[in-house]
Amino acid sequence: MTIQTDLPRTKQAELLAKVPTGLFIGGEWRQTEKTIDVFDPSTGAVLASISDASAADATAALDAAVAVQDDWAATAPRTRSNILRKAFDLMQERRDEFALLMTLEMGKPLAESNGEVTYGGEFLRWFSEEAVRITGRYGTSPEGTGRMIVSQHPVGPCYLITPWNFPLAMATRKIAPALAAGCTVIIKPASLTPLTTLYFAKLLEEAGVPAGVVNVLTTSSSSAVTEPLLDDPRLRKLSFTGSTPVGQKLIQQSAKNVLRTSMELGGNAPFVVFEDANLDAAVDGAIAAKFRNIGQACTAANRFIVHASIADEFARRVTDRVTAFSIGRGTEEGVTIGPLIDDRAVKKAGELVDDAVAKGATLLTGGKAVDREGTFYEPTVITDVRQGSNILREEIFGPVLAIVPFTDEADAIRLANDTEYGLVSYVFTQDLARGQRMIDKLQTGMMGLNVGVISNAAAPFGGVKQSGVGREGGLEGIHEYLSTKYTMTPAT
Repeated sequence: MTIQTDLPRTKQAELLAKVPTGLFIGGEWRQTEKTIDVFDPSTGAVLASISDASAADATAALDAAVAVQDDWAATAPRTRSNILRKAFDLMQERRDEFALLMTLEMGKPLAESNGEVTYGGEFLRWFSEEAVRITGRYGTSPEGTGRMIVSQHPVGPCYLITPWNFPLAMATRKIAPALAAGCTVIIKPASLTPLTTLYFAKLLEEAGVPAGVVNVLTTSSSSAVTEPLLDDPRLRKLSFTGSTPVGQKLIQQSAKNVLRTSMELGGNAPFVVFEDANLDAAVDGAIAAKFRNIGQACTAANRFIVHASIADEFARRVTDRVTAFSIGRGTEEGVTIGPLIDDRAVKKAGELVDDAVAKGATLLTGGKAVDREGTFYEPTVITDVRQGSNILREEIFGPVLAIVPFTDEADAIRLANDTEYGLVSYVFTQDLARGQRMIDKLQTGMMGLNVGVISNAAAPFGGVKQSGVGREGGLEGIHEYLSTKYTMTPAT
């Protein structure tokens, strides 16, 4: 693998100067006395200092959202659709700016950031189209005694909490369906990567979103703003993407006011390669499923469960690919592996690899932090990982590919399902019947069958077990923000 040197950052200062640094409440940008520093993980340098919201700011944001909820709900669906479509168009015009901003604050290579602009933008386009397709039902009761009307209505003000790893796509995936359904929102981006959301809020304002419909809280203390919002009966929905332990706590807090909740939580994705798989396709899929976003994705393949007859060859091929990766700052040409988000992520990856090797796994490449500024960890391949290793139980969230051999289909299913998580699975086989059995037997909310990337704005994204509840994207995504009302009228 090669390590690039840093390149000039000619556009950085110009772009950062365009990004708002205040809270966005009721259509106004508000500065606070207390601030948060946002860092570049590739260098440790401060990119910007932004406002740090308090409990009072959270209440003000909810006041603003509540004040315009009825008006926004009554806005014509076509108007809401046109605003979202305008936002999509503006995002395409500024895709280079959004891509660079994500690379600066999160670290991913520019090519991947550009891919996220495409992916994130699709939620704006998809839900602009769904806004005008919210329908109900009308019919006669079975007894013939009345007419039944089933209608859909916005749930009301929503609180959206997004993670740091996909700062644009996670914002669009929540905001777009909420606005399409007629809901007002308060969004709290992660303090590690808030700049993209702030810049997106500025774009939404320009696209014509009315004041108060979208509000943004940036804070160094999630609990300081989350607890008063969840305690307020005016809030009607919580959508969260993040870790399972935090999600469990939020579900408990949401119970007080019986909030609608959408939870996209942790993952521990199995990547199963059967002996009849197209090995070239499996290796390509493995690289995409593992190293996209530097391995920092809930959909990242965590456990590579490979048939014993091909495990050595699979390991050799992926190792050849991994050793050719280029490590560096995401703005550098040709870089494929950027930094992890912070020192804690580097430490965790190292501890998981060390534990696996100590318990009998073989290290094929990588396995340590990179000796340079920033928070980099070498892309790593380990094989013959033994049961009981922490890396098989915990979400890695880093560029580490761990291989476990299996002997037969029943063994593969057992290993794949041996986790409390159930977000996504990947299966490579050329046996159509086996593929169908895997769809039926693997306990996940999503599956990639002979593909390594599955996310799509038109598809329902979500998991089972401790990977969460609810779905984002697809037709199902807008219904997370709608309540169903049944009305009976007399027969005529």
